[in-house]
Amino acid sequence: MNDVATALGRLEELAIEVPSWAYGNSGTRFRVFGTPGTPRTIHEKLADAAMVHEVTGLAPTVALHIPWDKVDDYSALGEYAAGLGVGLGTINSNTFQDDEYKFGSLTSSDASVRRRAVDHHFECIDIMHATGSRDLKIWLADGTNYPGQDDLRGRQDRLAESLAEIYARLGESQRLVLEYKFFEPAFYHTDVPDWGTSYAQVLALGEKALVCLDTGHHAPGTNIEFIVMQLLRLGKLGSFDFNSRFYADDDLIVGAADPFQLFRIMVEVIRGGGYGKDSEVALMLDQCHNLEEKIPGQIRSVLNVQEMTARALLVDREALAEAQRAGDVLAANGIFNDAFYTDVRPILAQWRESRGLPADPMAAFKASGYQKKINEDRVGGHQAGWGA
Repeated sequence: MNDVATALGRLEELAIEVPSWAYGNSGTRFRVFGTPGTPRTIHEKLADAAMVHEVTGLAPTVALHIPWDKVDDYSALGEYAAGLGVGLGTINSNTFQDDEYKFGSLTSSDASVRRRAVDHHFECIDIMHATGSRDLKIWLADGTNYPGQDDLRGRQDRLAESLAEIYARLGESQRLVLEYKFFEPAFYHTDVPDWGTSYAQVLALGEKALVCLDTGHHAPGTNIEFIVMQLLRLGKLGSFDFNSRFYADDDLIVGAADPFQLFRIMVEVIRGGGYGKDSEVALMLDQCHNLEEKIPGQIRSVLNVQEMTARALLVDREALAEAQRAGDVLAANGIFNDAFYTDVRPILAQWRESRGLPADPMAAFKASGYQKKINEDRVGGHQAGWGA
Protein backbone atom coordinates (compact mmCIF):
# COMPACT_ATOMS: atom_id res chain seq x y z
CA MET A 1 0.00 0.00 0.00
CA ASN A 2 0.95 3.65 -0.29
CA ASP A 3 2.63 5.38 2.63
CA VAL A 4 0.04 6.24 5.29
CA ALA A 5 1.62 9.60 6.12
CA THR A 6 1.52 10.65 2.46
CA ALA A 7 -2.09 9.58 2.14
CA LEU A 8 -3.13 11.42 5.30
CA GLY A 9 -1.35 14.52 4.07
CA ARG A 10 -3.60 14.64 1.06
CA LEU A 11 -6.69 14.53 3.29
CA GLU A 12 -6.06 18.22 3.98
CA GLU A 13 -7.45 18.80 0.49
CA LEU A 14 -10.85 17.22 1.17
CA ALA A 15 -13.83 19.58 1.31
CA ILE A 16 -17.47 18.48 1.12
CA GLU A 17 -20.33 20.90 0.61
CA VAL A 18 -23.45 20.22 2.67
CA PRO A 19 -27.00 21.08 1.53
CA SER A 20 -29.19 23.52 3.44
CA TRP A 21 -32.24 21.29 2.92
CA ALA A 22 -30.65 18.39 4.80
CA TYR A 23 -31.47 20.15 8.07
CA GLY A 24 -35.17 20.54 7.36
CA ASN A 25 -38.00 18.08 7.82
CA SER A 26 -38.34 15.27 5.33
CA GLY A 27 -40.24 12.00 5.03
CA THR A 28 -41.79 9.54 2.61
CA ARG A 29 -44.22 9.98 -0.26
CA PHE A 30 -47.00 9.79 2.27
CA ARG A 31 -45.83 12.01 5.10
CA VAL A 32 -43.27 14.67 6.00
CA PHE A 33 -42.19 14.19 9.62
CA GLY A 34 -41.60 17.04 12.02
CA THR A 35 -38.80 16.83 14.57
CA PRO A 36 -37.66 19.00 17.50
CA GLY A 37 -34.96 21.56 16.77
CA THR A 38 -35.69 21.78 13.05
CA PRO A 39 -34.53 25.10 11.57
CA ARG A 40 -37.16 27.70 10.74
CA THR A 41 -34.91 29.99 8.70
CA ILE A 42 -31.89 29.77 6.45
CA HIS A 43 -29.90 31.34 9.27
CA GLU A 44 -30.71 28.42 11.54
CA LYS A 45 -29.85 25.97 8.74
CA LEU A 46 -26.46 27.65 8.40
CA ALA A 47 -25.90 27.39 12.15
CA ASP A 48 -26.55 23.65 11.99
CA ALA A 49 -24.25 23.26 8.99
CA ALA A 50 -21.56 25.19 10.86
CA MET A 51 -21.73 22.61 13.64
CA VAL A 52 -20.95 19.87 11.12
CA HIS A 53 -17.87 21.78 10.00
CA GLU A 54 -16.85 22.61 13.56
CA VAL A 55 -16.57 18.98 14.63
CA THR A 56 -15.29 17.51 11.34
CA GLY A 57 -13.34 20.25 9.56
CA LEU A 58 -14.74 18.79 6.32
CA ALA A 59 -17.74 20.95 5.37
CA PRO A 60 -16.67 24.56 4.75
CA THR A 61 -19.54 25.54 2.42
CA VAL A 62 -23.33 25.21 2.31
CA ALA A 63 -25.42 24.80 -0.85
CA LEU A 64 -28.55 26.97 -1.04
CA HIS A 65 -31.89 26.16 -2.65
CA ILE A 66 -34.00 28.81 -4.32
CA PRO A 67 -36.75 29.68 -3.46
CA TRP A 68 -36.52 27.73 -0.18
CA ASP A 69 -33.59 29.83 1.05
CA LYS A 70 -34.51 33.24 -0.37
CA VAL A 71 -33.61 36.33 1.65
CA ASP A 72 -33.67 40.05 0.96
CA ASP A 73 -29.94 40.59 1.47
CA TYR A 74 -27.54 37.88 0.30
CA SER A 75 -24.46 39.89 1.16
CA ALA A 76 -25.65 40.01 4.76
CA LEU A 77 -26.38 36.28 4.63
CA GLY A 78 -22.83 35.65 3.42
CA GLU A 79 -21.44 37.72 6.27
CA TYR A 80 -23.59 35.79 8.74
CA ALA A 81 -22.31 32.48 7.34
CA ALA A 82 -18.71 33.69 7.49
CA GLY A 83 -19.23 34.59 11.14
CA LEU A 84 -20.18 30.96 11.75
CA GLY A 85 -17.10 29.73 9.93
CA VAL A 86 -18.73 28.57 6.68
CA GLY A 87 -19.34 29.97 3.21
CA LEU A 88 -22.21 29.97 0.73
CA GLY A 89 -21.78 27.50 -2.10
CA THR A 90 -23.80 26.10 -5.00
CA ILE A 91 -27.14 27.68 -5.88
CA ASN A 92 -29.81 25.08 -6.69
CA SER A 93 -32.82 26.04 -8.79
CA ASN A 94 -36.37 24.73 -8.38
CA THR A 95 -38.76 24.29 -11.29
CA PHE A 96 -40.64 21.30 -9.95
CA GLN A 97 -43.08 22.57 -7.32
CA ASP A 98 -45.22 25.24 -8.97
CA ASP A 99 -48.48 24.23 -10.61
CA GLU A 100 -47.32 25.72 -13.92
CA TYR A 101 -44.63 23.02 -14.14
CA LYS A 102 -47.08 20.11 -14.08
CA PHE A 103 -46.17 19.14 -17.66
CA GLY A 104 -42.58 20.33 -17.61
CA SER A 105 -40.50 23.45 -17.11
CA LEU A 106 -37.53 24.01 -19.41
CA THR A 107 -38.97 21.37 -21.76
CA SER A 108 -42.61 22.50 -21.66
CA SER A 109 -44.48 22.93 -24.91
CA ASP A 110 -45.95 26.12 -23.45
CA ALA A 111 -43.64 29.04 -24.22
CA SER A 112 -44.90 31.05 -21.25
CA VAL A 113 -44.00 28.21 -18.86
CA ARG A 114 -40.53 27.93 -20.37
CA ARG A 115 -40.14 31.68 -20.00
CA ARG A 116 -41.03 31.45 -16.32
CA ALA A 117 -38.54 28.62 -15.79
CA VAL A 118 -35.72 30.42 -17.61
CA ASP A 119 -36.41 33.63 -15.70
CA HIS A 120 -36.19 31.68 -12.44
CA HIS A 121 -32.68 30.62 -13.41
CA PHE A 122 -31.82 34.21 -14.26
CA GLU A 123 -32.86 35.06 -10.69
CA CYS A 124 -30.59 32.27 -9.41
CA ILE A 125 -27.67 33.70 -11.38
CA ASP A 126 -28.33 37.14 -9.87
CA ILE A 127 -28.18 35.48 -6.44
CA MET A 128 -24.89 33.81 -7.42
CA HIS A 129 -23.43 37.25 -8.15
CA ALA A 130 -24.52 38.39 -4.68
CA THR A 131 -23.21 35.30 -2.86
CA GLY A 132 -20.06 34.79 -4.91
CA SER A 133 -21.20 31.27 -5.80
CA ARG A 134 -19.52 29.50 -8.70
CA ASP A 135 -22.09 26.85 -9.62
CA LEU A 136 -25.72 26.87 -10.69
CA LYS A 137 -27.06 23.35 -10.31
CA ILE A 138 -30.11 22.33 -12.33
CA TRP A 139 -32.19 19.25 -11.64
CA LEU A 140 -35.42 18.82 -13.58
CA ALA A 141 -38.50 16.78 -12.77
CA ASP A 142 -39.49 17.13 -16.44
CA GLY A 143 -40.76 14.04 -18.24
CA THR A 144 -43.92 12.16 -19.22
CA ASN A 145 -45.95 9.29 -17.81
CA TYR A 146 -47.50 7.86 -21.00
CA PRO A 147 -46.34 6.99 -24.50
CA GLY A 148 -47.48 9.66 -26.92
CA GLN A 149 -48.08 12.20 -24.16
CA ASP A 150 -45.57 14.58 -25.76
CA ASP A 151 -42.95 14.77 -28.49
CA LEU A 152 -39.76 13.27 -27.00
CA ARG A 153 -37.45 14.93 -29.53
CA GLY A 154 -39.26 18.24 -29.26
CA ARG A 155 -38.71 18.25 -25.51
CA GLN A 156 -34.97 17.73 -25.99
CA ASP A 157 -34.87 20.58 -28.49
CA ARG A 158 -36.72 22.89 -26.12
CA LEU A 159 -34.42 21.85 -23.28
CA ALA A 160 -31.38 22.72 -25.39
CA GLU A 161 -32.84 26.13 -26.25
CA SER A 162 -33.71 26.89 -22.62
CA LEU A 163 -30.31 25.81 -21.32
CA ALA A 164 -28.54 27.87 -23.98
CA GLU A 165 -30.41 30.98 -22.84
CA ILE A 166 -29.47 30.32 -19.20
CA TYR A 167 -25.87 29.53 -20.11
CA ALA A 168 -25.52 32.82 -21.98
CA ARG A 169 -26.39 34.70 -18.77
CA LEU A 170 -23.59 33.10 -16.70
CA GLY A 171 -20.76 35.27 -15.46
CA GLU A 172 -17.20 34.63 -16.57
CA SER A 173 -16.29 32.52 -13.53
CA GLN A 174 -19.69 30.83 -13.12
CA ARG A 175 -20.67 27.33 -14.21
CA LEU A 176 -23.84 25.41 -15.00
CA VAL A 177 -24.00 21.80 -13.76
CA LEU A 178 -26.83 19.62 -15.06
CA GLU A 179 -27.95 16.74 -12.87
CA TYR A 180 -29.59 13.59 -14.20
CA LYS A 181 -32.03 11.05 -12.73
CA PHE A 182 -33.24 7.95 -14.49
CA PHE A 183 -36.84 8.09 -13.25
CA GLU A 184 -39.23 9.82 -10.84
CA PRO A 185 -41.49 11.69 -10.79
CA ALA A 186 -42.02 10.94 -14.49
CA PHE A 187 -42.30 7.21 -15.11
CA TYR A 188 -42.49 6.71 -18.90
CA HIS A 189 -39.57 8.93 -19.71
CA THR A 190 -37.45 11.54 -17.96
CA ASP A 191 -35.97 14.38 -19.99
CA VAL A 192 -32.52 14.08 -18.38
CA PRO A 193 -32.42 10.40 -17.36
CA ASP A 194 -28.72 9.54 -17.63
CA TRP A 195 -25.20 10.87 -17.88
CA GLY A 196 -25.22 10.56 -21.65
CA THR A 197 -28.16 12.94 -22.04
CA SER A 198 -26.68 15.39 -19.54
CA TYR A 199 -23.32 15.16 -21.29
CA ALA A 200 -24.83 15.74 -24.73
CA GLN A 201 -26.71 18.81 -23.51
CA VAL A 202 -23.79 20.43 -21.67
CA LEU A 203 -21.32 19.62 -24.44
CA ALA A 204 -23.40 21.71 -26.82
CA LEU A 205 -23.36 24.64 -24.40
CA GLY A 206 -19.66 25.14 -23.83
CA GLU A 207 -16.80 24.67 -21.38
CA LYS A 208 -18.65 26.28 -18.46
CA ALA A 209 -21.38 23.61 -18.58
CA LEU A 210 -20.75 20.28 -16.84
CA VAL A 211 -22.48 17.18 -15.51
CA CYS A 212 -23.57 16.68 -11.90
CA LEU A 213 -23.47 13.01 -10.87
CA ASP A 214 -25.82 12.02 -8.04
CA THR A 215 -24.68 8.66 -6.69
CA GLY A 216 -28.29 7.65 -5.94
CA HIS A 217 -29.64 8.35 -9.41
CA HIS A 218 -28.83 5.09 -11.18
CA ALA A 219 -30.49 1.78 -11.91
CA PRO A 220 -29.45 -1.23 -9.79
CA GLY A 221 -26.20 -2.74 -11.00
CA THR A 222 -24.97 0.42 -12.71
CA ASN A 223 -21.19 0.77 -12.61
CA ILE A 224 -21.08 4.32 -11.26
CA GLU A 225 -17.30 4.46 -11.03
CA PHE A 226 -17.14 3.80 -14.79
CA ILE A 227 -19.33 6.86 -15.36
CA VAL A 228 -17.10 8.87 -13.03
CA MET A 229 -14.03 7.76 -14.98
CA GLN A 230 -15.60 8.60 -18.32
CA LEU A 231 -16.78 12.06 -17.33
CA LEU A 232 -13.39 12.89 -15.83
CA ARG A 233 -11.71 11.56 -18.95
CA LEU A 234 -13.93 13.81 -21.07
CA GLY A 235 -13.41 16.81 -18.79
CA LYS A 236 -17.12 17.15 -18.08
CA LEU A 237 -17.58 16.09 -14.45
CA GLY A 238 -18.54 19.22 -12.55
CA SER A 239 -19.84 17.96 -9.24
CA PHE A 240 -21.06 15.07 -7.13
CA ASP A 241 -24.22 14.75 -5.10
CA PHE A 242 -23.26 12.07 -2.59
CA ASN A 243 -26.02 9.93 -1.13
CA SER A 244 -26.95 6.26 -1.08
CA ARG A 245 -29.79 4.08 -2.28
CA PHE A 246 -31.12 0.60 -1.71
CA TYR A 247 -33.94 0.62 -4.27
CA ALA A 248 -34.42 3.98 -5.95
CA ASP A 249 -33.55 7.57 -5.01
CA ASP A 250 -33.53 6.97 -1.27
CA ASP A 251 -31.32 9.96 -0.33
CA LEU A 252 -29.70 7.97 2.47
CA ILE A 253 -26.38 8.59 4.18
CA VAL A 254 -23.61 8.10 1.63
CA GLY A 255 -22.02 4.67 1.90
CA ALA A 256 -25.01 3.22 3.74
CA ALA A 257 -25.91 0.69 1.06
CA ASP A 258 -22.50 -0.11 -0.40
CA PRO A 259 -19.34 1.31 1.22
CA PHE A 260 -17.22 -0.55 -1.33
CA GLN A 261 -18.96 1.36 -4.12
CA LEU A 262 -18.09 4.67 -2.45
CA PHE A 263 -14.47 3.49 -2.19
CA ARG A 264 -14.42 2.51 -5.88
CA ILE A 265 -15.85 5.89 -6.84
CA MET A 266 -13.20 7.74 -4.82
CA VAL A 267 -10.47 5.61 -6.40
CA GLU A 268 -11.58 6.85 -9.83
CA VAL A 269 -11.98 10.43 -8.60
CA ILE A 270 -8.38 10.44 -7.40
CA ARG A 271 -7.12 8.54 -10.46
CA GLY A 272 -8.86 10.99 -12.81
CA GLY A 273 -7.66 14.21 -11.18
CA GLY A 274 -11.04 15.01 -9.64
CA TYR A 275 -9.70 15.29 -6.10
CA GLY A 276 -7.64 17.91 -4.34
CA LYS A 277 -6.95 21.62 -4.19
CA ASP A 278 -6.29 21.85 -7.93
CA SER A 279 -9.48 20.04 -8.94
CA GLU A 280 -12.56 21.85 -10.23
CA VAL A 281 -14.87 18.97 -9.23
CA ALA A 282 -17.18 19.89 -6.33
CA LEU A 283 -17.94 17.19 -3.77
CA MET A 284 -21.38 17.71 -2.23
CA LEU A 285 -23.99 15.85 -0.23
CA ASP A 286 -27.62 15.64 -1.33
CA GLN A 287 -29.57 13.93 1.42
CA CYS A 288 -32.81 14.30 3.34
CA HIS A 289 -32.87 12.61 6.73
CA ASN A 290 -36.26 11.11 7.53
CA LEU A 291 -35.67 8.96 10.62
CA GLU A 292 -32.28 9.96 11.96
CA GLU A 293 -31.39 13.35 13.46
CA LYS A 294 -30.31 15.81 10.82
CA ILE A 295 -26.96 17.08 12.07
CA PRO A 296 -25.52 13.67 13.06
CA GLY A 297 -26.70 12.38 9.68
CA GLN A 298 -24.56 14.97 7.92
CA ILE A 299 -21.62 14.36 10.24
CA ARG A 300 -21.77 10.63 9.56
CA SER A 301 -21.94 11.29 5.82
CA VAL A 302 -18.88 13.53 5.56
CA LEU A 303 -16.94 11.12 7.78
CA ASN A 304 -17.89 8.23 5.47
CA VAL A 305 -16.54 10.16 2.48
CA GLN A 306 -13.37 10.99 4.39
CA GLU A 307 -12.84 7.37 5.40
CA MET A 308 -13.26 6.01 1.89
CA THR A 309 -11.07 8.78 0.49
CA ALA A 310 -8.33 7.79 2.94
CA ARG A 311 -8.63 4.17 1.88
CA ALA A 312 -8.57 5.15 -1.80
CA LEU A 313 -5.40 7.17 -1.22
CA LEU A 314 -3.77 4.02 0.19
CA VAL A 315 -4.05 2.11 -3.09
CA ASP A 316 -0.52 1.27 -4.24
CA ARG A 317 -0.78 2.69 -7.74
CA GLU A 318 2.62 1.48 -8.92
CA ALA A 319 2.07 -2.09 -7.77
CA LEU A 320 -1.45 -2.05 -9.19
CA ALA A 321 -0.25 -0.80 -12.58
CA GLU A 322 2.48 -3.47 -12.63
CA ALA A 323 -0.02 -6.23 -11.87
CA GLN A 324 -2.37 -4.90 -14.52
CA ARG A 325 0.40 -4.81 -17.14
CA ALA A 326 1.36 -8.37 -16.23
CA GLY A 327 -2.25 -9.52 -16.53
CA ASP A 328 -2.13 -10.79 -12.96
CA VAL A 329 -5.82 -10.58 -12.19
CA LEU A 330 -5.73 -11.81 -8.61
CA ALA A 331 -2.75 -9.70 -7.63
CA ALA A 332 -4.37 -6.55 -9.01
CA ASN A 333 -7.63 -7.29 -7.27
CA GLY A 334 -5.77 -8.09 -4.06
CA ILE A 335 -3.93 -4.76 -4.08
CA PHE A 336 -7.23 -2.99 -4.61
CA ASN A 337 -8.96 -4.88 -1.82
CA ASP A 338 -6.05 -4.50 0.62
CA ALA A 339 -6.60 -0.73 0.59
CA PHE A 340 -10.36 -1.07 1.01
CA TYR A 341 -10.10 -3.42 3.98
CA THR A 342 -7.63 -1.20 5.83
CA ASP A 343 -9.24 0.13 9.00
CA VAL A 344 -8.25 3.80 8.85
CA ARG A 345 -10.50 4.94 11.70
CA PRO A 346 -7.84 4.95 14.45
CA ILE A 347 -5.44 6.78 12.14
CA LEU A 348 -8.10 9.35 11.24
CA ALA A 349 -8.89 9.91 14.92
CA GLN A 350 -5.22 10.75 15.54
CA TRP A 351 -5.13 12.91 12.42
CA ARG A 352 -8.12 14.92 13.64
CA GLU A 353 -6.68 15.39 17.12
CA SER A 354 -3.43 16.67 15.65
CA ARG A 355 -5.45 19.41 13.96
CA GLY A 356 -7.45 20.44 16.98
CA LEU A 357 -10.56 18.52 15.93
CA PRO A 358 -12.44 15.97 18.05
CA ALA A 359 -11.13 12.43 17.63
CA ASP A 360 -14.75 11.25 17.47
CA PRO A 361 -16.92 13.96 15.85
CA MET A 362 -20.16 12.03 16.44
CA ALA A 363 -19.47 11.75 20.16
CA ALA A 364 -18.30 15.36 20.33
CA PHE A 365 -21.54 16.62 18.84
CA LYS A 366 -23.61 14.50 21.18
CA ALA A 367 -21.66 15.83 24.18
CA SER A 368 -21.87 19.45 23.00
CA GLY A 369 -25.49 19.93 24.09
CA TYR A 370 -26.21 21.68 20.80
CA GLN A 371 -29.15 19.43 19.90
CA LYS A 372 -30.76 19.93 23.31
CA LYS A 373 -30.31 23.69 23.00
CA ILE A 374 -31.94 23.99 19.58
CA ASN A 375 -34.75 21.66 20.65
CA GLU A 376 -35.53 24.14 23.42
CA ASP A 377 -34.88 27.34 21.48
CA ARG A 378 -36.65 26.53 18.22
CA VAL A 379 -40.19 26.27 19.52
CA GLY A 380 -42.85 27.95 17.43
CA GLY A 381 -42.65 29.34 13.95
CA HIS A 382 -42.70 27.40 10.71
CA GLN A 383 -40.22 24.54 10.50
CA ALA A 384 -38.26 24.22 7.29
CA GLY A 385 -38.90 21.09 5.29
CA TRP A 386 -39.08 19.61 1.86
CA GLY A 387 -40.92 22.23 -0.12
CA ALA A 388 -40.27 25.05 2.36
